[in-house]
Amino acid sequence: MDRSEYNIAVKEFSGRLYGYCLKYLQNREDAGDIVQDVFEKLWENRGKVDFEKAKPWLFTCAHNALLNLIKKNSKISYTDKIVSQESTEQSRNFEINEVVERCLATLPPVQKSVILLRDLEGYNYNEIGEILGLSEPQVKVYLFRARNKMKKQLKDLALVI
Repeated sequence: MDRSEYNIAVKEFSGRLYGYCLKYLQNREDAGDIVQDVFEKLWENRGKVDFEKAKPWLFTCAHNALLNLIKKNSKISYTDKIVSQESTEQSRNFEINEVVERCLATLPPVQKSVILLRDLEGYNYNEIGEILGLSEPQVKVYLFRARNKMKKQLKDLALVI
């Protein structure tokens, strides 16, 4: 990978990579740090990484960095977002997003990554498998289990409300 290809990779993938990390961590600073570190690693390994494989390489590296950060902190604190309560619809949307975020937070790291990569980023099963080092059937199983777990939690919550 040469300098121009690296610049193209930064331009094309930095936003989605940041979005993935932010959704996973719910912390802008940590997400930005991870994205910066991942692109630094890409630059250091530019001779080993083909441009065509840069996208899965970046997401794999980011996923591993997320897991390392979780291990390091051993507990991620999810901060509540402050949103102005201009209308009841905005308030309801905020509450729904908060419930979904809390459901995501209870998932094991691999299931959480699979959900975020599939439903937020729109990757197909094969791409997710490449990023996370899983087979396509494993990706499908993790996705199925994660969705079922979230569905159950949302049903349980609906019964409480």
